[in-house]
Amino acid sequence: MKRKMMMSTLICMLCTMVWITTTNAETVSDFAMNTSDIESVNGQFTITLNGKNIKDLYAYEAKFNFDPNVLEVVKAETTIKGFSVSPVIKGNVVTIAHTKIGNVDGQKGNMDITKITFKAKKAGSSAVKWTSFRILDHNLKDQSFTLDKSATFTKIFSDIVGHWAKANIMEMVSKDVVQGVDSDHFAPNKNITRAEFAALISRALKLKEGTNQPFADVKSGVWYEKTVKSAYAAGIITGISSKEFSPNKSITREEMTTMLMRAKSYASGTKVETLPNVSLKKFNDEGKISEWAKGSVGFAISSGLMEGRSESVFAPKEHATRAESAIVIKRLLSGS
Repeated sequence: MKRKMMMSTLICMLCTMVWITTTNAETVSDFAMNTSDIESVNGQFTITLNGKNIKDLYAYEAKFNFDPNVLEVVKAETTIKGFSVSPVIKGNVVTIAHTKIGNVDGQKGNMDITKITFKAKKAGSSAVKWTSFRILDHNLKDQSFTLDKSATFTKIFSDIVGHWAKANIMEMVSKDVVQGVDSDHFAPNKNITRAEFAALISRALKLKEGTNQPFADVKSGVWYEKTVKSAYAAGIITGISSKEFSPNKSITREEMTTMLMRAKSYASGTKVETLPNVSLKKFNDEGKISEWAKGSVGFAISSGLMEGRSESVFAPKEHATRAESAIVIKRLLSGS
Protein backbone atom coordinates (compact mmCIF):
# COMPACT_ATOMS: atom_id res chain seq x y z
CA MET A 1 0.00 0.00 0.00
CA LYS A 2 2.82 2.36 0.96
CA ARG A 3 4.62 1.58 -2.30
CA LYS A 4 1.46 2.35 -4.32
CA MET A 5 1.12 5.73 -2.57
CA MET A 6 4.76 6.58 -3.35
CA MET A 7 4.29 5.66 -7.02
CA SER A 8 1.14 7.76 -7.20
CA THR A 9 2.92 10.74 -5.66
CA LEU A 10 5.86 10.37 -8.08
CA ILE A 11 3.54 10.24 -11.08
CA CYS A 12 1.76 13.41 -9.91
CA MET A 13 5.12 15.17 -9.48
CA LEU A 14 6.20 14.19 -13.01
CA CYS A 15 2.89 15.38 -14.47
CA THR A 16 3.28 18.71 -12.65
CA MET A 17 6.85 19.14 -13.99
CA VAL A 18 5.70 18.43 -17.57
CA TRP A 19 2.86 20.97 -17.20
CA ILE A 20 5.21 23.63 -15.82
CA THR A 21 7.78 22.99 -18.56
CA THR A 22 5.11 23.16 -21.26
CA THR A 23 3.48 26.33 -20.01
CA ASN A 24 6.81 28.08 -19.45
CA ALA A 25 8.30 27.05 -22.81
CA GLU A 26 9.01 30.08 -24.96
CA THR A 27 7.04 30.17 -28.18
CA VAL A 28 9.47 30.70 -31.04
CA SER A 29 8.90 33.60 -33.41
CA ASP A 30 8.05 32.61 -36.95
CA PHE A 31 8.40 34.60 -40.16
CA ALA A 32 6.67 34.24 -43.51
CA MET A 33 6.68 35.97 -46.89
CA ASN A 34 3.35 36.58 -48.59
CA THR A 35 2.95 37.96 -52.09
CA SER A 36 0.51 39.94 -54.16
CA ASP A 37 -0.61 38.52 -57.49
CA ILE A 38 2.29 36.56 -58.97
CA GLU A 39 1.20 37.50 -62.49
CA SER A 40 0.81 41.11 -63.52
CA VAL A 41 0.34 43.22 -66.63
CA ASN A 42 1.85 46.40 -65.17
CA GLY A 43 4.74 44.42 -63.71
CA GLN A 44 4.35 45.53 -60.08
CA PHE A 45 4.55 42.96 -57.31
CA THR A 46 4.42 43.33 -53.53
CA ILE A 47 6.02 41.10 -50.92
CA THR A 48 4.77 41.31 -47.34
CA LEU A 49 6.92 40.02 -44.48
CA ASN A 50 4.84 38.64 -41.62
CA GLY A 51 5.88 37.80 -38.10
CA LYS A 52 4.14 35.54 -35.58
CA ASN A 53 4.78 35.38 -31.83
CA ILE A 54 7.10 38.37 -31.96
CA LYS A 55 8.49 39.15 -28.50
CA ASP A 56 10.30 42.46 -28.82
CA LEU A 57 11.08 43.83 -32.28
CA TYR A 58 12.73 47.24 -31.99
CA ALA A 59 14.72 47.24 -35.24
CA TYR A 60 15.20 44.92 -38.20
CA GLU A 61 17.31 44.34 -41.29
CA ALA A 62 16.14 42.05 -44.13
CA LYS A 63 18.12 40.89 -47.17
CA PHE A 64 16.77 39.57 -50.47
CA ASN A 65 18.33 38.13 -53.61
CA PHE A 66 16.89 39.27 -56.95
CA ASP A 67 17.92 39.94 -60.53
CA PRO A 68 18.44 43.71 -60.97
CA ASN A 69 18.47 43.26 -64.75
CA VAL A 70 14.85 42.14 -64.60
CA LEU A 71 13.44 43.73 -61.43
CA GLU A 72 13.79 47.10 -59.79
CA VAL A 73 12.98 47.96 -56.18
CA VAL A 74 10.23 50.57 -56.06
CA LYS A 75 9.80 51.08 -52.31
CA ALA A 76 9.76 49.50 -48.86
CA GLU A 77 7.04 50.46 -46.38
CA THR A 78 6.18 49.66 -42.76
CA THR A 79 3.49 50.73 -40.31
CA ILE A 80 5.97 50.56 -37.42
CA LYS A 81 6.78 54.06 -36.19
CA GLY A 82 10.40 55.12 -36.45
CA PHE A 83 13.05 55.62 -39.15
CA SER A 84 13.53 53.57 -42.33
CA VAL A 85 16.68 53.33 -44.41
CA SER A 86 16.10 53.51 -48.17
CA PRO A 87 16.66 50.13 -49.84
CA VAL A 88 20.38 49.52 -50.43
CA ILE A 89 21.25 47.50 -53.53
CA LYS A 90 24.64 45.82 -53.99
CA GLY A 91 24.88 43.43 -56.90
CA ASN A 92 21.92 41.09 -56.70
CA VAL A 93 21.20 41.78 -53.01
CA VAL A 94 18.80 44.39 -51.66
CA THR A 95 18.82 45.30 -47.97
CA ILE A 96 16.03 47.09 -46.15
CA ALA A 97 16.18 48.30 -42.54
CA HIS A 98 14.01 50.10 -39.99
CA THR A 99 14.32 51.11 -36.34
CA LYS A 100 12.08 52.57 -33.67
CA ILE A 101 13.32 55.71 -31.95
CA GLY A 102 13.74 56.47 -28.28
CA ASN A 103 13.28 54.50 -25.09
CA VAL A 104 10.26 52.48 -26.17
CA ASP A 105 9.36 48.79 -26.23
CA GLY A 106 9.62 46.72 -29.37
CA GLN A 107 6.69 45.31 -31.32
CA LYS A 108 4.94 42.21 -29.98
CA GLY A 109 2.53 39.58 -31.26
CA ASN A 110 1.48 38.81 -34.82
CA MET A 111 1.95 41.51 -37.45
CA ASP A 112 2.92 42.61 -40.94
CA ILE A 113 6.48 43.83 -40.59
CA THR A 114 7.12 45.45 -43.95
CA LYS A 115 6.00 45.56 -47.58
CA ILE A 116 8.47 45.71 -50.48
CA THR A 117 7.32 46.60 -53.97
CA PHE A 118 9.23 45.40 -57.04
CA LYS A 119 8.60 46.26 -60.67
CA ALA A 120 9.56 44.11 -63.65
CA LYS A 121 11.53 45.90 -66.35
CA LYS A 122 10.41 43.50 -69.06
CA ALA A 123 8.03 40.63 -69.66
CA GLY A 124 9.02 37.28 -68.23
CA SER A 125 9.56 35.59 -64.89
CA SER A 126 11.92 36.44 -62.06
CA ALA A 127 12.36 35.25 -58.49
CA VAL A 128 12.87 37.10 -55.20
CA LYS A 129 14.42 35.15 -52.31
CA TRP A 130 14.37 36.25 -48.66
CA THR A 131 17.71 35.05 -47.32
CA SER A 132 18.24 36.63 -43.90
CA PHE A 133 16.52 38.59 -41.16
CA ARG A 134 18.25 40.33 -38.26
CA ILE A 135 16.33 41.89 -35.38
CA LEU A 136 17.18 43.93 -32.28
CA ASP A 137 15.03 44.15 -29.16
CA HIS A 138 14.62 47.35 -27.11
CA ASN A 139 17.75 46.38 -25.13
CA LEU A 140 19.63 46.12 -28.45
CA LYS A 141 20.01 42.38 -28.07
CA ASP A 142 20.75 40.89 -31.49
CA GLN A 143 19.06 37.90 -33.13
CA SER A 144 19.73 36.62 -36.67
CA PHE A 145 17.74 34.19 -38.81
CA THR A 146 18.85 32.44 -42.00
CA LEU A 147 15.88 32.03 -44.31
CA ASP A 148 15.05 30.33 -47.59
CA LYS A 149 11.74 31.78 -48.70
CA SER A 150 11.15 32.72 -52.31
CA ALA A 151 8.49 33.76 -54.78
CA THR A 152 8.44 33.91 -58.57
CA PHE A 153 6.70 36.72 -60.41
CA THR A 154 5.72 36.99 -64.06
CA LYS A 155 5.05 40.13 -66.02
CA ILE A 156 2.86 39.34 -69.00
CA PHE A 157 2.36 41.38 -72.16
CA SER A 158 -0.80 43.47 -71.94
CA ASP A 159 -1.98 42.36 -75.39
CA ILE A 160 -1.96 38.61 -74.70
CA VAL A 161 -4.33 38.64 -71.73
CA GLY A 162 -7.05 36.16 -72.69
CA HIS A 163 -5.22 35.18 -75.89
CA TRP A 164 -5.34 31.50 -76.79
CA ALA A 165 -1.53 31.36 -77.09
CA LYS A 166 -0.73 33.23 -73.85
CA ALA A 167 0.77 30.29 -71.94
CA ASN A 168 2.92 29.20 -74.89
CA ILE A 169 4.14 32.72 -75.56
CA MET A 170 5.15 33.30 -71.93
CA GLU A 171 6.89 29.93 -71.76
CA MET A 172 9.03 30.89 -74.76
CA VAL A 173 9.65 34.33 -73.24
CA SER A 174 10.91 32.66 -70.05
CA LYS A 175 13.35 30.63 -72.16
CA ASP A 176 14.61 33.83 -73.88
CA VAL A 177 13.49 32.51 -77.25
CA VAL A 178 10.77 35.01 -78.16
CA GLN A 179 10.66 38.70 -77.37
CA GLY A 180 8.05 41.42 -77.38
CA VAL A 181 7.83 44.29 -79.84
CA ASP A 182 8.42 46.42 -76.71
CA SER A 183 8.43 45.82 -72.95
CA ASP A 184 4.62 45.79 -72.72
CA HIS A 185 3.40 44.35 -76.03
CA PHE A 186 3.91 41.12 -77.93
CA ALA A 187 1.62 41.80 -80.94
CA PRO A 188 0.49 38.13 -81.14
CA ASN A 189 -1.64 38.58 -84.26
CA LYS A 190 0.96 40.52 -86.19
CA ASN A 191 2.64 38.77 -89.12
CA ILE A 192 6.18 37.58 -88.49
CA THR A 193 8.90 38.22 -91.06
CA ARG A 194 11.33 35.72 -92.53
CA ALA A 195 14.21 37.32 -90.62
CA GLU A 196 12.28 37.30 -87.35
CA PHE A 197 11.41 33.63 -87.67
CA ALA A 198 15.00 32.78 -88.57
CA ALA A 199 16.03 34.62 -85.39
CA LEU A 200 13.63 32.52 -83.29
CA ILE A 201 15.12 29.31 -84.65
CA SER A 202 18.66 30.59 -84.08
CA ARG A 203 17.92 31.41 -80.44
CA ALA A 204 15.94 28.23 -79.83
CA LEU A 205 18.66 25.95 -81.19
CA LYS A 206 21.54 28.15 -79.98
CA LEU A 207 23.08 28.05 -83.44
CA LYS A 208 26.77 28.74 -83.81
CA GLU A 209 27.66 32.01 -85.45
CA GLY A 210 28.17 31.70 -89.20
CA THR A 211 30.67 33.62 -91.27
CA ASN A 212 29.09 33.97 -94.70
CA GLN A 213 25.75 34.38 -96.43
CA PRO A 214 25.07 34.95 -100.15
CA PHE A 215 22.12 37.35 -100.02
CA ALA A 216 22.51 40.85 -101.42
CA ASP A 217 19.50 42.12 -99.44
CA VAL A 218 21.07 41.23 -96.08
CA LYS A 219 23.24 44.26 -95.55
CA SER A 220 26.19 44.43 -93.20
CA GLY A 221 25.24 45.78 -89.78
CA VAL A 222 21.49 45.07 -89.88
CA TRP A 223 20.12 43.39 -86.73
CA TYR A 224 19.43 40.09 -88.51
CA GLU A 225 22.82 39.75 -90.26
CA LYS A 226 24.26 37.31 -87.67
CA THR A 227 20.99 35.40 -87.52
CA VAL A 228 20.94 34.87 -91.28
CA LYS A 229 24.59 33.79 -91.29
CA SER A 230 23.98 31.28 -88.50
CA ALA A 231 20.80 29.84 -89.99
CA TYR A 232 22.36 29.68 -93.46
CA ALA A 233 25.46 27.88 -92.16
CA ALA A 234 23.19 25.35 -90.40
CA GLY A 235 21.29 24.71 -93.64
CA ILE A 236 18.01 25.95 -92.16
CA ILE A 237 17.30 28.85 -94.53
CA THR A 238 17.48 29.43 -98.24
CA GLY A 239 16.50 32.52 -100.17
CA ILE A 240 13.58 33.12 -102.46
CA SER A 241 16.38 33.17 -105.04
CA SER A 242 20.09 32.53 -104.92
CA LYS A 243 20.82 36.18 -104.08
CA GLU A 244 17.66 37.31 -102.31
CA PHE A 245 16.47 36.35 -98.83
CA SER A 246 13.63 38.92 -98.46
CA PRO A 247 14.22 39.33 -94.71
CA ASN A 248 11.39 41.80 -94.16
CA LYS A 249 8.78 39.85 -96.10
CA SER A 250 6.04 38.27 -93.96
CA ILE A 251 6.67 34.55 -93.85
CA THR A 252 4.03 32.22 -95.25
CA ARG A 253 2.92 29.10 -93.45
CA GLU A 254 4.56 26.84 -96.03
CA GLU A 255 7.83 28.79 -95.75
CA MET A 256 7.65 28.49 -91.96
CA THR A 257 7.04 24.77 -92.30
CA THR A 258 10.08 24.32 -94.51
CA MET A 259 12.33 26.16 -92.05
CA LEU A 260 10.92 24.04 -89.23
CA MET A 261 11.64 20.84 -91.12
CA ARG A 262 15.27 21.85 -91.67
CA ALA A 263 15.57 22.95 -88.03
CA LYS A 264 14.22 19.59 -86.89
CA SER A 265 16.68 17.82 -89.16
CA TYR A 266 19.55 19.92 -87.81
CA ALA A 267 18.56 19.37 -84.17
CA SER A 268 18.06 15.61 -84.54
CA GLY A 269 21.01 14.99 -86.84
CA THR A 270 18.65 13.31 -89.32
CA LYS A 271 18.81 13.81 -93.07
CA VAL A 272 15.89 15.77 -94.45
CA GLU A 273 15.16 13.10 -97.04
CA THR A 274 14.58 10.47 -94.34
CA LEU A 275 12.03 12.45 -92.34
CA PRO A 276 8.56 10.88 -92.45
CA ASN A 277 5.58 12.62 -93.98
CA VAL A 278 1.90 11.92 -94.53
CA SER A 279 -0.67 12.39 -97.23
CA LEU A 280 -2.10 15.89 -97.43
CA LYS A 281 -5.33 14.84 -99.06
CA LYS A 282 -7.34 15.77 -95.95
CA PHE A 283 -6.69 19.44 -96.76
CA ASN A 284 -9.05 20.94 -99.35
CA ASP A 285 -6.30 23.38 -100.33
CA GLU A 286 -3.65 20.69 -100.91
CA GLY A 287 -3.30 21.93 -104.49
CA LYS A 288 -2.24 25.35 -103.21
CA ILE A 289 0.77 23.94 -101.38
CA SER A 290 3.91 24.53 -103.45
CA GLU A 291 5.62 21.38 -104.70
CA TRP A 292 8.85 22.31 -102.90
CA ALA A 293 6.93 22.59 -99.61
CA LYS A 294 4.75 19.45 -99.73
CA GLY A 295 7.34 17.17 -98.16
CA SER A 296 7.91 19.70 -95.38
CA VAL A 297 4.20 20.11 -94.72
CA GLY A 298 3.69 16.35 -94.65
CA PHE A 299 6.51 15.92 -92.15
CA ALA A 300 5.37 18.83 -89.99
CA ILE A 301 1.83 17.48 -89.83
CA SER A 302 2.93 13.92 -89.05
CA SER A 303 5.33 15.06 -86.32
CA GLY A 304 2.91 17.49 -84.72
CA LEU A 305 5.04 20.55 -85.44
CA MET A 306 2.30 22.18 -87.49
CA GLU A 307 -1.46 21.97 -87.73
CA GLY A 308 -3.91 23.22 -90.30
CA ARG A 309 -5.82 26.43 -89.79
CA SER A 310 -8.73 24.02 -89.54
CA GLU A 311 -9.25 20.27 -89.99
CA SER A 312 -9.58 20.69 -93.76
CA VAL A 313 -7.54 23.85 -94.50
CA PHE A 314 -3.78 24.21 -94.22
CA ALA A 315 -3.59 27.77 -95.66
CA PRO A 316 -0.07 27.45 -97.12
CA LYS A 317 0.03 30.93 -98.64
CA GLU A 318 -1.41 32.67 -95.57
CA HIS A 319 1.02 34.59 -93.43
CA ALA A 320 2.08 33.15 -90.08
CA THR A 321 1.56 35.22 -86.95
CA ARG A 322 3.89 35.87 -84.03
CA ALA A 323 1.64 33.74 -81.81
CA GLU A 324 1.82 30.82 -84.22
CA SER A 325 5.59 31.14 -84.38
CA ALA A 326 5.90 30.91 -80.58
CA ILE A 327 3.85 27.71 -80.56
CA VAL A 328 5.74 25.93 -83.34
CA ILE A 329 9.08 26.83 -81.75
CA LYS A 330 7.84 25.39 -78.47
CA ARG A 331 6.90 22.17 -80.29
CA LEU A 332 10.31 22.10 -81.95
CA LEU A 333 12.04 22.35 -78.56
CA SER A 334 9.76 19.76 -76.95
CA GLY A 335 10.69 17.21 -79.61
CA SER A 336 7.32 17.06 -81.33
